[in-house]
Amino acid sequence: MENIYIRNAKVFKALGDPNRLMIIEMLQSGERCACEILGDLNISQSTLSHHMKLLCESELVACRREGKWMHYSLSKEGCDSAKSVLEEITRMTESNRKAECKYDC
Repeated sequence: MENIYIRNAKVFKALGDPNRLMIIEMLQSGERCACEILGDLNISQSTLSHHMKLLCESELVACRREGKWMHYSLSKEGCDSAKSVLEEITRMTESNRKAECKYDC
């Protein structure tokens, strides 16, 4: 079983690139063929494959093959999970708010 920190890091890595953010934005309107995504970005096919691999591994994006083309869409479950992770790691607990710095800073 994959460590939760490794899985969460994959999500943030996937979101840490401008091209991947553009791809996610393109997928907001629905499923897109790789050829359509490639036509909208100024990148090579191999670069697109790399970006899509990271997005699919992060589970933010789902893919399916139709003939020779891959079709991509946002994964509702993956996106909901990513939102939950961000909410969880940025939540301030009451003890965090009241904590005083134990160092001289």
